[in-house]
Amino acid sequence: MNDLEENIKDGKVQDEILQPEWDPFRQVQDVEDFEFLRLAILEKLGLGASISETENKETTTSDRGGCARSRGYYVISDAEKATYLPKNKAVLDTSSLTGRLSSRTNRVNNRRFAAGMEMQKKVMADSDILKFNQLKGRKKQLRFAKSPIHDWGLYAEEHIDANDMVIEYVGEVIRQQVAEEREKTYGRCGIGSSYLFRVDDDIVIDATKKGSIARFINHCCSPNCTAKIITVDKHKKIVIYANRDIEPGEEITYDYKFPLEAEKIPCLCGSKACKLTLN
Repeated sequence: MNDLEENIKDGKVQDEILQPEWDPFRQVQDVEDFEFLRLAILEKLGLGASISETENKETTTSDRGGCARSRGYYVISDAEKATYLPKNKAVLDTSSLTGRLSSRTNRVNNRRFAAGMEMQKKVMADSDILKFNQLKGRKKQLRFAKSPIHDWGLYAEEHIDANDMVIEYVGEVIRQQVAEEREKTYGRCGIGSSYLFRVDDDIVIDATKKGSIARFINHCCSPNCTAKIITVDKHKKIVIYANRDIEPGEEITYDYKFPLEAEKIPCLCGSKACKLTLN
């Protein structure tokens, strides 16, 4: 065993081993090979970790040779970072544009939201028209009979799926002023129940004398259906939709949504959520 092997085995390395005359790396011409061989021998001598840590702290990127991708991980000092980070920060600083970018982003988002709403309305309208055409092709099996709620009522004779169109509320289309005069006339003639359904501020559908069996649908505070106004061929229609699945023999009901008035109309729906009055 020679002296070098004895020193390595005992963990002792004489200072003269690291002197230039003992440095085998002086024979290497390639800088990258020099670095790899130097690290390998230092690791063999047990000095690789401590020397590498020292070099990582003291050596900068400009002092290292070879390709950057061939170098190992090393810590960049704060002093070196300070030479270029402030410049990048100045280049990427957009604080002055925040207000303008935010306003532009809001406008873009608003346009997208409006476009999405229009698309959703179109899809829903197309779906309503499709269901309306299906209802015209095949009407639901319904019958009217005495109701425990009030006088006559409308009952399902078949299973009706939720969100399905049940029936159209059909009647004579009149203006609001005409509807007010007719309501007074019906009262003077002894017609206790009038079937006036408001479509909008100017249009009312009167099913008192000209209408379908949809006029027999009673009010309920917890209804199984809802009334909806749709547009078909530029004409507004009133249709009754099922809120949930309706089984045969079940009475069809919806919320009349009468406006609040001083003279109250008692509600006899008998549901757990009954508000006791229709208005």
